[in-house]
Amino acid sequence: MKRVYSGIRATGRLHLGNYMGAVKGMLALQETHDCVFSVVDLHAITTPYDPSSLQQNIREVILDFLAAGLDPQKCKLEIQSRVPQHTELAYLLSTIYPVSRLEDLPTYKDKKAQYPKYINMGLLYYPVLMAADVLLYKGELVPVGIDQEPHLEVMREIARKFNSVYGETFPEPQRFKTEGEYVPSLVGSGKMSKTVEGSYINLTDDLETIKSRLAKAPTDSGAIGGNIPQEGGVANLFTLLRLFGGKEMFTKFVQDYHEKKIRYVEMKEVLAEAIYKELQPIQERRKEFEQNPKLVDEILNTSISQCRQVAEETMKEVKEKMGLVS
Repeated sequence: MKRVYSGIRATGRLHLGNYMGAVKGMLALQETHDCVFSVVDLHAITTPYDPSSLQQNIREVILDFLAAGLDPQKCKLEIQSRVPQHTELAYLLSTIYPVSRLEDLPTYKDKKAQYPKYINMGLLYYPVLMAADVLLYKGELVPVGIDQEPHLEVMREIARKFNSVYGETFPEPQRFKTEGEYVPSLVGSGKMSKTVEGSYINLTDDLETIKSRLAKAPTDSGAIGGNIPQEGGVANLFTLLRLFGGKEMFTKFVQDYHEKKIRYVEMKEVLAEAIYKELQPIQERRKEFEQNPKLVDEILNTSISQCRQVAEETMKEVKEKMGLVS
């Protein structure tokens, strides 16, 4: 079976963007592929964070993984920092990749602009570590959003470079596209993100919280009718409705918009109900895992041990080819 790797930063509870853009893909792939899914805590510390809450944030992601349906009988779950081969391979890969290429990446430039007082080596190094994450397990598919494509290209470049210098070792990872790979923000522009307050809905939000968050989402104050806008608050609401509301509901509100009789209060109410309907079983399973921390620990310890074995096999091969061991 093809190997799959994907990771989510340890920034706390997952939101709809994480769920639709990554976790949905993970759920599909675990049925047919050899999968490793990770909480990437080493990536989380490249931007400002609170050390006292990091372990809890890691735990929240693990609980959301399990609650969403990731099955330890069908996939491996890991915490990045507990598999030290990630950083070991990242250093070795960094010796064959140019700094200038990393400095030109749009994601690096964006983070520098976002955190002008927190520009660190880890931030520059981020794509190399991300490449090591996937290549450590010889991952061929990566379920992530379209915004991660520049990092995937770095992975492919590193894999090609290593293979050309030291011999065929790594596959060139490809992105696995999910239907909801881009979940729009609730604030009117951009994508749903934990770093933008008010832009997201968590998987753990109850119905009233979801309604409250959607109620604040902007809508166009101008004329309605004609084609649905391509961007802005109304466009974002229709995107969410398409993802969660089903074809019949989506068609109904599109027709209301065309006929200039749409009521956004009603649309938001219906959308909140549809989102909560999908999240409710996830929240129920999450409570079961929260009440059984010993089981969660056992799942993690077993899975991480399996991950280390696979990772060590890769490192043995890499070190031999690089002349670091005989």
